[in-house]
Amino acid sequence: MDIKRCGSRPSTTPPADYFTGTVRQDLIIEAPAPASVRAVSVTFEPGARTAWHTHPLGQTLFVLSGAGWAQTWDGPVEDIKAGDTIWFAPGEKHWHGATATTAMTHIAIQEAKDGKAVDWLEQVSDEQYKS
Repeated sequence: MDIKRCGSRPSTTPPADYFTGTVRQDLIIEAPAPASVRAVSVTFEPGARTAWHTHPLGQTLFVLSGAGWAQTWDGPVEDIKAGDTIWFAPGEKHWHGATATTAMTHIAIQEAKDGKAVDWLEQVSDEQYKS
């Protein structure tokens, strides 16, 4: 058993290459090999969002609080809110983040394939974000 006590791991700010706006991450679990699951609580301030990205084994989001938006490459921007669970299939190009006026916190769960859990792509433009 390995207990991580509340407050024992500092919050982090993810790289600006992968996010727009103010974002905070709090690691929930990064399981040791041979397990490959990683879960992070991510808080997006209003207007903050990820860049476009994919996951080799897919990703699950569980929205804890607030309101946000999520979009797949060829799909419409979808409203997401507290209590919603969102699944992105392996290789599905997408982004997610807060709305323009409301913060949003979600848990992001994904597994690594060959040591890689995410492939980061280009930033979401303001035009894409506001569509």
